[in-house]
Amino acid sequence: MAIRDRGKMKWQGAFFMPEHVKMLREIERDMRRMQKPLLDEYQIEEFERQVCEAMEFAQPVKLTVWRDGFTYEEIGRVHYLDPLQKEVRLKTELSTVSRIKFNDIIAVEIIE
Repeated sequence: MAIRDRGKMKWQGAFFMPEHVKMLREIERDMRRMQKPLLDEYQIEEFERQVCEAMEFAQPVKLTVWRDGFTYEEIGRVHYLDPLQKEVRLKTELSTVSRIKFNDIIAVEIIE
């Protein structure tokens, strides 16, 4: 006769309340956060040049964006550069327009 044991499931509900589990997940997420990398003037100028070149020649571009301690990659074509708001409008493959603050961009790569 085999023992039919639920393992961890059996004990998890007895010791952890939902608020406690939520708090543990938030702590784990906070531990994975990273600080925004510091960019010098030359890197920022190079990003600007690459973004302008991608917009001029309608080339797809991959932007690495830092938000709230995590990095995300956005792929698409540069639709518009807004100098007043200091943001890049990126048209993605799904025909949606993403607004990305230029200060949040930490890497630019032109896809060929």
